[in-house]
Amino acid sequence: MLEFAILGLLQEAPMHGYELRKELTAKLGAIRAAISYGSLYPTLRRLQAAGWITEAAETPATAEEVPALTSRRGRVVYTITAEGKERFAQLIAQAGPETYDDTGFGVHFAFFARTDQATRLRILEGRRRKIEERREGLRDVLGRAAERLDAYTLELQRHGLDACEREVRWLEELIANERSGRAPTAPDSRTAGGRGDNDSPPTPGKSRTERP
Repeated sequence: MLEFAILGLLQEAPMHGYELRKELTAKLGAIRAAISYGSLYPTLRRLQAAGWITEAAETPATAEEVPALTSRRGRVVYTITAEGKERFAQLIAQAGPETYDDTGFGVHFAFFARTDQATRLRILEGRRRKIEERREGLRDVLGRAAERLDAYTLELQRHGLDACEREVRWLEELIANERSGRAPTAPDSRTAGGRGDNDSPPTPGKSRTERP
């Protein structure tokens, strides 16, 4: 997943390691992108050894861009090669069941703009099956053992079931959009910076502009 994400980001622009880490966090979220310098730089070296990325000229590093307890040094800028672009395309085409899990799906979804429609549909439909299985498992737990669960565990199971149902609706809308050739609906200017005073959170699977 880290290899895939790095190659995807470098197709947007050359970056040094610090920029890559920032972009990974911005694009994938702090939880998915909890990537240490210890895992990032060995991956960069491996990609470089494979010929998928190359080093460009160094630029001076600013104080805030140097990891703690390290020396201030020049920043090596990484650029994707033609072979790296081919490798990224191969990773997209090879997307399989691992992309239906939480982390794999999140990383691949972040680069859907660079993914062909058939692969997007395959991943979305696989993810929907995965979440439907999870949903049915939670329903089974609640149906069979609800009376044996304490109030907090029961609430946690209900919360998980509600999250699964919302995600299934969201995925079904995305699948319908893909099949009709539409892109996901962007939030309007009123919701982009926060909801209005009388707005409630939108139901996943519906456009933010829809109202009951």
